[in-house]
Amino acid sequence: MRLFTALISLLCLPSALSAQYGINYEGSLTAGGGSGDFAPYYISSLNHGRYTEELTVQAEAKAWRPIDTDKRFSYGFGIDLLAGYSSSTDYGRYSPSTAEWTSHAVRPSALRLQQLYGEIKYRGVFLLAGMKEHTSALLNQRLTSGDLIESGNTRPIPEVRVGFIDFRDIPFTNGWVQIQGEIGYGKMLDNGWKRDHYNYYNYHLTEGEWYNYKRCYFRTKPSQPFSLTIGMQAAGMFGGSEVFYSKGIGYGAVKYPADIKTFFQMLLPRQDGGEAFYTGNHLGSWDIRGRYRLNNGTQLAAYVSWPWEDGSGIGKLNGFDGLWGLEYKAPRPGIVSGAVIEYMDYTNQSGPIHYAPADYQGTTMTAHASGSDDYYNNRAHTSYCYFGQSIGTPALMAPLYNTDGYGGYVANALRGFHLGIEGTILPGLDYRLKGGYRKAWGNGYFLLPRPISLAAVMLEADWRPASVKGLSLNAKLEFDRGSMPGNALGALLTVKYNGILNL
Repeated sequence: MRLFTALISLLCLPSALSAQYGINYEGSLTAGGGSGDFAPYYISSLNHGRYTEELTVQAEAKAWRPIDTDKRFSYGFGIDLLAGYSSSTDYGRYSPSTAEWTSHAVRPSALRLQQLYGEIKYRGVFLLAGMKEHTSALLNQRLTSGDLIESGNTRPIPEVRVGFIDFRDIPFTNGWVQIQGEIGYGKMLDNGWKRDHYNYYNYHLTEGEWYNYKRCYFRTKPSQPFSLTIGMQAAGMFGGSEVFYSKGIGYGAVKYPADIKTFFQMLLPRQDGGEAFYTGNHLGSWDIRGRYRLNNGTQLAAYVSWPWEDGSGIGKLNGFDGLWGLEYKAPRPGIVSGAVIEYMDYTNQSGPIHYAPADYQGTTMTAHASGSDDYYNNRAHTSYCYFGQSIGTPALMAPLYNTDGYGGYVANALRGFHLGIEGTILPGLDYRLKGGYRKAWGNGYFLLPRPISLAAVMLEADWRPASVKGLSLNAKLEFDRGSMPGNALGALLTVKYNGILNL
C-alpha cells in the first residue's frame, strides 16, 4: 500500500509543480495625442520613457516572474517589448561648412526592448543583471513629482546591481535599527540618440559612458508608531569619449578611463585631478523621511531630499535647496486613499566662480570662494539624463526638450510646488489627480532673458470591470499652460489585459 501511495504521489508531482510555477503576463494598447510639440508633462513623466511625443500609438507585451521574498532562495526574470508609432520633433543643427542652421525631424524607434533582466535572491541579498525599471526608494511613486536621483522617468539602463532586497535588522539592535543599500554599475546605450539630437554647435558631446548608482538607508523599527528613515543616494557617470564644440568646430577630444581603478574611484571618490577635480560626474542627495502611524492605521509622513554635486552640497551649504514633502495614506481605500504635497527649490546654487586655495599648491591666497554649482550638468560628461530624459526629477526640463539641440539643462534654478491625490470612487473605479506649478530662471552660469514656467493638471481614471478579470481601461487627460516647454492639451487611453500563465 505504501509503495502504491508513493507511486501515485510521484506521478502527480509534475502536475503539482506546474500549478505552483506561474509567469505573469500583460498586454496593452495605448493611443494618445495632444496640441503641443511633446507629450504633456505629467503624462510623460515617471513612465520610464514610454511617452515623449505629441502623438503616440503603442503596443506593449511583457512577461515576468517576481522574486518570492518568503523563500530563502528565489529567482526572477522579465522581458518587455514596445512597438508603435510616434510623431516626430524638429531639432536644430549647425553646419560649419555653410555657417547655417537647419532642422531635422527625429522620432522614437518603432520597436524597442524596454526591459530584459534576470535576478536571484539568497536570504536578504539580491543580484540583478539586465534592464529593469526602478522607482524611488523613498517616495510614493504614484503621487510624487519625482525622486532627485533615480525617479523612474527614463528608460532603464543595462546594469549589474547587488544589495539588500529590503531593510534588514542590524545585529545587536533588537530590530530597532535596520539597513538597506545597493550598488550598481551600468552601460549607457544612448549614443545614437545623442548624435541624432545634438546641434554640433556648442557645449560638448560625450559618448560611451558608464553609470554608477549606490544607496544606503537606515530605518528605525517600522512596527512602532513613529519610524525614521535617513541616508544618502549617490550616482555618477564615467568613462566614454568627449568632444567640445565652439561655433560648430570640434576640439579637445578626450577619452576618459573606465578601467578597474576607475570603477573603484566611482564607488569611493577621491581627489586625483582627473576630469578637472574628481574622476567622473558625481551627484546625489541626503534623504530623510519620518512616518507616524495613528491608532486607526492612518499614516502621516514628512520627508526631504537635499541635492548635492560637490562638498558644499554634501555639507548642506546650498541653503533651502531640495524637495520637501508631506504625505497622507489612508488605512483602506476610499475617496482619498493617499495624498502628497511637495515644494521644490533649486535656486540656492552658487554662481560660476570657484576658488579653493588647497587646489593650488604654494599659493599665497587664502580666500575661499565656493561656487560652480550646476545641478545635473557637467563640463566633462553628459548631463544627468538618458535618452534625453532626466534620470532624476522630471521637474527640471531635460535636454529632450531643447529643440535647438543643446545638450544640457538650461533652467535648473527652479522653484515650484506639486500636488498628488488618489482614491477609489466605486469598486473597480480609481482616480488620480496630479498638478503643480514650476518657474525657472536659468542656471548658475547663464540666466535666461526671461523666466520660464509651467502650470499643469492631469486627471486619470482607471476602470477594472468585474465581469472580465484582468482587463482594465485607463484614461488620462491633461492641460498644460506655460513655456516648459510649451502649452499642451493632451489625452492618453490604454487598454490592458494581464494574468498569470501556469506552466
